[in-house]
Amino acid sequence: MDSMFSVYLNEQIIEEHYKYTGKLNGTSGDKYKTGLKPDAIAFLLVCLLIVAENAVVLIAIWKNKKFHIPMYYLLGNLTLSDLLAGLTYMINIMTSGANTMNMTPLLYFLREGCVFITLAASIISLLAIAIERHVTMVRMKPYQGHKQGRMLALILCSWVLSVFLGVLPVLGWNCIWQLNKCSTVLPLYAKSYILFCITVFSAVLMSIVVLYVRIFRIVKSNTQRLATVPQRKGLYRKSQKYMALLKTVTIVLGVFIACWMPLFILFLLDFSCPINECKVLFKADYFLGLAVLNSFLNPIIYTLTSKDMRKAILKLLCHRCLLTADGRMKKFGLAFLDFSTTKTDATSHRLEGMETTVSSANLPSTIKAIYPRISKI
Repeated sequence: MDSMFSVYLNEQIIEEHYKYTGKLNGTSGDKYKTGLKPDAIAFLLVCLLIVAENAVVLIAIWKNKKFHIPMYYLLGNLTLSDLLAGLTYMINIMTSGANTMNMTPLLYFLREGCVFITLAASIISLLAIAIERHVTMVRMKPYQGHKQGRMLALILCSWVLSVFLGVLPVLGWNCIWQLNKCSTVLPLYAKSYILFCITVFSAVLMSIVVLYVRIFRIVKSNTQRLATVPQRKGLYRKSQKYMALLKTVTIVLGVFIACWMPLFILFLLDFSCPINECKVLFKADYFLGLAVLNSFLNPIIYTLTSKDMRKAILKLLCHRCLLTADGRMKKFGLAFLDFSTTKTDATSHRLEGMETTVSSANLPSTIKAIYPRISKI
């Protein structure tokens, strides 16, 4: 243990590993000799926006009692992980470049590990949301008062697993003194560890997709069936509201895959490519930046797809812009709440009453009528 600790404080190890992987050669090595470059400054500005907008969403959820239900708690957890992802990546950028060569391996693992933890928390939070949707909408077992612990357990498990993945390298799963096993993207990280993380993340994504495919198939089939029964038009409209909420979360998932897939592919290439053979590995900052951009897009998706979230955010940022002195809604506020919303979507966005019923009260008979087949599962 003493030997490992002394190695973690050796400032020469990072330079040795970076030289071996070729990151200090040619033009790619210039950034480790100078300060922040324009692209790094641009990433810093994006990170500031990520922190600011996710903070606004968190405050809106905290101050609005309508959002104090399991679904929005889980969305809040995803928002928190996005906020921390922007903050840790901002710290990562500020300590990169020439500062990297002055680091000890311990500080290096802490710097990169924090990014791993927060980005892992984002994807695992999506899995927690998918599990909650599956339990609530398919198995028809809503979260009642004494069952709130299940939601808290999902949040706790997402962070425990994320921290566990992030600290494995500092606990010994690294390539110090084993240069031939080192990653090019992260020169102190073992290729086997990188492959393990990609495998875990891919398994999580596949689980999310399977859960949503199952939910969509059942809800859609019952929605189509109810549309043909005149006396159940009201139930059909309520079923459409469920579909609207599912679409919102599915959009978040789709954007996540689009932003992260290039980084996954890059890490797979890093695992299989011999040292100094794949020059694209020296451009990993742009791939990681695209993954972090997902944390910037998520709050935008919330506001574009949820009328209630738009209202809460507008009231938080500019209460006078939304309401007149006598408490009426201004035309500007109405326009903001309804923009990019069709008539069908506007009806679908009125989710709070339905969502609260499903998430925090007894299972109503109308839901059983909408989903007679799945209530038996």
